Amino acid sequence: MKLGFSLFALILLVSVTPLLGTNQDGFHMDILVNSNPAPEYFHNGKIYIEAMKGKEYSVRIRNPFNLRVAVALAVDGLNTIDARHTTALEAKKWVLEPYETIIIQGWQVNQKEARRFFFTTEEKSYGKWIGNMQNLGVISAVFYKERIRLEPCPGLSQNIRKSPSKIEAKETEGLPSGTNHSADRSSTTSDEAAAPIQQKDEFAATGIGKRSEHPIQWVSMELEPAPAATLSVRYEFRPVLVKMGILPAPISQDPFNRREQARGFNQQYFCPEPR
Repeated sequence: MKLGFSLFALILLVSVTPLLGTNQDGFHMDILVNSNPAPEYFHNGKIYIEAMKGKEYSVRIRNPFNLRVAVALAVDGLNTIDARHTTALEAKKWVLEPYETIIIQGWQVNQKEARRFFFTTEEKSYGKWIGNMQNLGVISAVFYKERIRLEPCPGLSQNIRKSPSKIEAKETEGLPSGTNHSADRSSTTSDEAAAPIQQKDEFAATGIGKRSEHPIQWVSMELEPAPAATLSVRYEFRPVLVKMGILPAPISQDPFNRREQARGFNQQYFCPEPR
């Protein structure tokens, strides 16, 4: 795995059950929490996952082709390599070898280290610290194929030359891949679900967490100008997903359902005594 420079951008793959937003033409992105892909929910044309406050996460990206691709990966609208907000074409990008899958665990802060992604509130987010909160709550990956130039050679054969006019960033081999495992889900009541989403509600964003070893190297490559695939995922805390109607409120805490199940009598013959 490696990193590049020039058409830089960052990508994020989310999967559990492959849906429209996280799987295009074989390109795939998963959001990993405790090493497991976060469950995805399709709503109003978007893919959502549940953010669990304080939990670290990683982005897993897959290249399905037999040629190199560069991926612009942005978290909260900020490039995961340099934290800038640009177009995908202009962004610094992660480079994947043919059929390679990589895991991006955090914000790249120097040539050898990254700092972990974790779910937090907007007020405690990296975007808040940077001063750019316009695109909180979204993870986006844009894939570009490497441009292969065919040049005629003597005889019937042709040589394939990779023109290195562009630079991309690549991970070095043997990096630790993100590890995490399933997390507990928070709950909310149906009263909360019925209430409109208000400013006082807590909304999810991504923080900049602990350091982890993540050496990179720069490589040169020329990319196709048009993206091969664009994948995006929205993330929210469970109370917001419930209010949006994406997740149900737990039945045991739903006052209406509880009252519908109410009965005047059961099979108890006498009043119980405390002991």
